[in-house]
Amino acid sequence: MQPVIMAGGSGSRLWPLSRQLNPKQFLALVNPDTTLLQDTLARLDGLEAAAPVLICNEEHRFLAAEQLRQAEIQPDGILLEPTGRNTAPAIALAALRARRVGEDPLLLVLAADHTMADVAAFQASVKAAMPQAEAGKLVTFGVVPHCPETGYGYIKRGKPLSDQVHQVDRFVEKPDLTTAQDYLDSGDYLWNSGMFLFRASRYLEELGNHRPGILAACEKAMAGCSEDMDFVRLDKAAFRSCPSDSVDYAVMENTESAAVVSLDAGWSDIGSWSALWEVGGKDENDNSHYGDVIAQDCQCTLVRAEHRLVATVGVRDLIVVETKDAVLVAHKDSVQDVKKVVERIRDDGRHEHINHREVYRPWGVYDSIDNGERYQVKRITVKPGARLSLQMHHHRAEHWVVVSGTAKVTNGDKTYLVTENESTFIPIGCTHTLENPGVIDLELIEVQSGSYLGEDDIVRFEDRYGRC
Repeated sequence: MQPVIMAGGSGSRLWPLSRQLNPKQFLALVNPDTTLLQDTLARLDGLEAAAPVLICNEEHRFLAAEQLRQAEIQPDGILLEPTGRNTAPAIALAALRARRVGEDPLLLVLAADHTMADVAAFQASVKAAMPQAEAGKLVTFGVVPHCPETGYGYIKRGKPLSDQVHQVDRFVEKPDLTTAQDYLDSGDYLWNSGMFLFRASRYLEELGNHRPGILAACEKAMAGCSEDMDFVRLDKAAFRSCPSDSVDYAVMENTESAAVVSLDAGWSDIGSWSALWEVGGKDENDNSHYGDVIAQDCQCTLVRAEHRLVATVGVRDLIVVETKDAVLVAHKDSVQDVKKVVERIRDDGRHEHINHREVYRPWGVYDSIDNGERYQVKRITVKPGARLSLQMHHHRAEHWVVVSGTAKVTNGDKTYLVTENESTFIPIGCTHTLENPGVIDLELIEVQSGSYLGEDDIVRFEDRYGRC
């Protein structure tokens, strides 16, 4: 069995914490020390499984690789999608890669942004599904519902195939509240979790039967792929020509071999702030707090203070999320509309939906601490042994002040060391790079000045991380 972890998606309903370049699967939302992706990988411990395949957007590749490294997991590859094409093509890529050396494993397809309260129950459901998947069934995991949820699709169970596994009678779309209550009362319906177990060849066979255009485009994209460290880079033109469709619409609703295993493991897709409140720890007043929070006479609130004190007084059923550059205040009943706020930010030409003030790079992190019309100030941290690209700017000069550690600077045709309390100046148009030759983090303040300070004013001549 080979796990396939789908780590695409933007998680816009969890703004302002989840951003386009740092979405929810890479955030520590449930456990303070591990991200949702890392929690998903840890959930596999105890199952007899091969190294996982990870699928993510190309712009998230360094986040994914770093979090795998932190979890001490060596993947069988990180497949980089140049553009999102939904889940049916993503799974096809993983199935084609799994069969590249003639093998035909069972694929355990999991989303990177789900949570499970009961890992043992999850693993028991996986084991219950395996005999049916080995026999050629395409098994999906249906969550035993505990309320009339209108935010999920449902699966109606058909005749039993084993104690926990049934044939799929039909898939149904997200219902209204009355219909959802009827589903709950009947006992025949399960929430559609978007997790699957099937043999790689069976998935490709069914995809070819029902959506041959997707299969052909994915085969072409994989045939033209190249590998760079753990990254598998697809043929971009071939994959961009691929139709976009979900695995449910493309395969599961069309195949006659669909089966469903019941899953009762405290599952949540963390699809909104209210969902995070439901799974989070709570005090005696049902408040769920993270960070430096003072609550006076409050009930049923979720407050996340990322960087400063947040105080709430006399409120109920509110969501309050504070980051360095944005604050969200929403009623729990309206959290699905957070996505509309993100759309307005994007339509207004703002940037708060793209990234946080702190931006992670393969060499470290920078924090944009101040900016004006012709200047910008950043606090930069470079990891030991890491090196920025050899680059040049057309519109800005840079002044670097080392706060701690030692910087090895290339400035034009000169290379020299800059230590604590020393500084150096990089003129406009000068080729330069920065390296940390030491064993501790290099911390420095960068002051940029010029007519244009955008991140796209970078001409890279050399980069050990493969960026253009």
